[in-house]
Amino acid sequence: MTITVALPPPALGGSHVIMSTMKNEGPFLLEWIAHNLAIGFTGFVVFTNDCEDGTDLMLQRLEELGYCSHRPNDVSDGSPPQHKALRRATAHPWVTGAEWLMCLDVDEFINLREGLTTLDQMIAKIGDCDAVSFVWKLFGCGGVCDFEDALVMDQFTLADAEDDPANGRATGFKTLFRNNGLFRRFNPHRPKNVPAGREDEVRWSDCGGNHMPIAQIGWRAWDGFSHKYARLHHYSVRSLDSFLVKRDRGRTNHIAREQTEHYWSDMNVNRAQDDTIAPHADRARLLLEAFKADPVLGDLHNQACAWHRAKITELKGRPGWDAFYDWLYENRIETTAVIEQTDY
Repeated sequence: MTITVALPPPALGGSHVIMSTMKNEGPFLLEWIAHNLAIGFTGFVVFTNDCEDGTDLMLQRLEELGYCSHRPNDVSDGSPPQHKALRRATAHPWVTGAEWLMCLDVDEFINLREGLTTLDQMIAKIGDCDAVSFVWKLFGCGGVCDFEDALVMDQFTLADAEDDPANGRATGFKTLFRNNGLFRRFNPHRPKNVPAGREDEVRWSDCGGNHMPIAQIGWRAWDGFSHKYARLHHYSVRSLDSFLVKRDRGRTNHIAREQTEHYWSDMNVNRAQDDTIAPHADRARLLLEAFKADPVLGDLHNQACAWHRAKITELKGRPGWDAFYDWLYENRIETTAVIEQTDY
């Protein structure tokens, strides 16, 4: 029996808004949108620059349908795209009108735990707060080499150990925060710039309801951080093929740093099986199929996947990139080769 589901009515921003930046993420966009709608986000303000795969066109169609507000993000001056987009986002009407805000990338998926299915349920469990941070759980490629047009949440289930982070990057977090005037600057990991004299008002929680004074909060988990009600699954490498495209695209903040062996060594973490996001993936899958049923979005999604495959083929033919791919293959589960800086 085929189960179909209707898309939720668009909220035109609404109460729970994500701010994001993207470039050439078309094959992965609709799954991410579907997942976040399923857990209770209501709108997406997305900035793009120099897309070649039609990500911008997909976002424009999502804007026509009412789920997204797409904005160009010119970075011809060399500014880091994400920081520039967040500065621009502060004046966007969907952002100024939201109750809750969060900066999320298309490779980051909130995994609500303890049987929770929505953000509002999680916030009710945590208790009244102004900000709640979700710590990354790094997911590696799991030995997957080829790009496949299938759910990321289904394909990649090898991850970091639950309470033994593989490295310093593995303790980074992203923050959902109230749009209540306490925060005047939005950074990728957390809001900042609390008005002088109001720091003691900020109630900042981990994912178990435990508060921490804002003066002691950076962008990584603190000692004793609880992941009881949620964790942020970070699929930063995906397949070997897709990592080539990510490397070619460049980074959103540290634009002068290439994503080569050092990045792969830190982020391709395959230490433990974790398929706990599967119930959320099942709910997202139904919304994803509803989006794909839209003739414009469905066609644009297929075109983005075709572009992605062609780009992979082109990159494998570039001088030096075959050797880089071979290195990735040798270190697809655990990095054992000597990591050296390279010129390619």
